[in-house]
Amino acid sequence: MQKLTTRRYNSVFLSASLLILTSIVAITSPKLNAMPSFSRQTGQACSSCHTQSFGPNLTPFGRNFKLGGYTMGGGTGTNAKLPPISAMITGSFTNTNKDATDVPKGFDANNNFTFDEASLFYAGRIYGKLGAFIQGTYNGFEDILEMDKTDIRYADNLDIGDHQMTYGVSLNNTPTVQDLWNTTAWGFPYTESGIKPGVGSSALIDGGLDSQVGGATAYTMIDNLLYLEAGAYGSFSSNFQRGFGIARADRVALDAPAPYWRAALQHDWKGNYFALGHFGMIADVCPERNCGGGTDKFTDVGFDATYQYMANPKHIFEAKSAYIYEDQKLTASGANPANQNTYLTTYKFNGAYTFDQTYGITFGYNKVNGSHSADLSRPNSEYYTAELVYVPFGKSGSYLSPWLNLRTSLQYIGYSQANGTGAAAQNNNTFMVNGWLAF
Repeated sequence: MQKLTTRRYNSVFLSASLLILTSIVAITSPKLNAMPSFSRQTGQACSSCHTQSFGPNLTPFGRNFKLGGYTMGGGTGTNAKLPPISAMITGSFTNTNKDATDVPKGFDANNNFTFDEASLFYAGRIYGKLGAFIQGTYNGFEDILEMDKTDIRYADNLDIGDHQMTYGVSLNNTPTVQDLWNTTAWGFPYTESGIKPGVGSSALIDGGLDSQVGGATAYTMIDNLLYLEAGAYGSFSSNFQRGFGIARADRVALDAPAPYWRAALQHDWKGNYFALGHFGMIADVCPERNCGGGTDKFTDVGFDATYQYMANPKHIFEAKSAYIYEDQKLTASGANPANQNTYLTTYKFNGAYTFDQTYGITFGYNKVNGSHSADLSRPNSEYYTAELVYVPFGKSGSYLSPWLNLRTSLQYIGYSQANGTGAAAQNNNTFMVNGWLAF
């Protein structure tokens, strides 16, 4: 009990300290960057790569930096010679419409300050044309150390006649983490709290294998127009998962290599950027990492679209959408034969406006529908997310650039349906204050 009390106190203290620091820095500083090591390496302000100066959402320049394997140079002086190491901490305050009845030990039924996570990154060039984004995280909600999202790339350029090609290989641990368009992994909302109510069903390709598998994909971008990628994923060994904090009971294992593919068309017309894409994955999954009882087969097919108005960086408009259809053959977990062949559909949309890459407003809409799952529950959920963001730093000449970065947000999530419930879904409505500090 003493350990839980201490953990609770530390969470409150660290989260409150982060939020107070957020307020003080935002008030006293005139104008901070995303992964600081990327900024030191390239010599570019983070506003070059990120629409809101700090956070996962990428500009066309940021997508090209990622496509090129995180190896672009340009930085000068002592900053550019330092190892590409960065760190971050996040914390939040969470209020829900109704007190929770099954709150985890160490937390209150409502109005929680949480120290969500602290991460250490290797983010930048390793050697030559090899670069990486490697994240190790202390999960403050579960009180564990774990391997987080990781993407290691080799990339190069090639001219074939009049055609220009960027090609490369990505070694990563989450399907779509290597993606350039942020419609699944790294998608909106960019900050969350581990204590908020969650939606129980999501497609396997949309977070269901997060940090649990290892994969290799080969990719190419031709004439900055056509993107193609293909590869496969497999499960880490049990010893590896235990050693890296990812061997939890709710995790799954892949029984065989799972093919993954991605294709997209993009075009930038006078500051109006458009992209249309398709992605998918086929996986044989062992529930609870136990393949002795057979496997469930998932076939995910997705489509997405992105629009960004970047002609005037003072006023950036964005719209993103994604649709995923998942066919499920639940041979292992479908105890009732009538519910072994099921499906799940996911639709996402978010639109955002950012002023001066400092102040932002985003509205997101999500809808999940499906047939009865193996336990006869209904996965249907529908909700919206509204967010106000203030990012005081990240532009050329910003205060303490490129050593300190800050993102603050107010977020509200409203449910019209949650995990099959109707009117009671509004009990899950959530208000959050988030602070995100990187250095």
